Amino acid sequence: MGLGGEGGEQRRGGGEMMAMASLFNDQQNPIQQLQVKFKEVETGFKAWLSKQSLPVEAAVVSTMSGVQGAFIGGLMGTLSPEMPQTGVDPQAMASMKQAQALVGGPWVQARNFAAITGVNAGIACVMKRIRGKDDLESAVVAALGSGFAYSLVSQGFQGQPLNAITTAAGFAVFQGIFFKLGERFSKPSPEDPFYTRSRTMLLKLGLQKYEKNFKKGLLTDPTLPLLTDSALRDVSIPPGPRLLILDHIQRDPEIKGKRGK
Repeated sequence: MGLGGEGGEQRRGGGEMMAMASLFNDQQNPIQQLQVKFKEVETGFKAWLSKQSLPVEAAVVSTMSGVQGAFIGGLMGTLSPEMPQTGVDPQAMASMKQAQALVGGPWVQARNFAAITGVNAGIACVMKRIRGKDDLESAVVAALGSGFAYSLVSQGFQGQPLNAITTAAGFAVFQGIFFKLGERFSKPSPEDPFYTRSRTMLLKLGLQKYEKNFKKGLLTDPTLPLLTDSALRDVSIPPGPRLLILDHIQRDPEIKGKRGK
């Protein structure tokens, strides 16, 4: 009788914990929920795109990047004044056209940025698919192509070939410099394989900021079936997130099965 009463209290306590976890989950920050949803959509789209043929992938990437570039260019064009139309030295006409293209109106800016970003992304996509990596050579080749594309849309076929070559070379040099600076200052740490399942669980629950707490307490993936409220409290995780984590572990059949073994 006493054992049955204790079992009933445990079941009621578990039900209350699940109810509180569900209530807390419904009251989660909508921005965090949106971020998680966006990440899931982004991951699914990248997985689908990687299975397509090279022409399809390059076309999709170029179009998406071109649209983004057009939007940014159009926005910049609305914020920059139109360049006054005055007489210029014929010898400086080509340079004047490029400067005029840079400070042009929204449509000019949208066109130029669409060409730059679209061609750059398309070439980079092709180079990565062929060479299997993103490196300095691929970045420089993509920049050369975007430089030629910019010269073409800003000056047309009447532009001087030397200016097109100079512009493309300038794009390549700047891209190479930025690439090397990015390599030097942004060295992402590799994902720790001992926290793969924990990271996925926290991301799904919108609690990814507590990943450092898991690492601080050495709560690796093998410890997930053994987690208790006190263990999570020891690594300074608040009550609400603790309920969500424990409820998720209880509902996950794979983790729950490991606990029963």
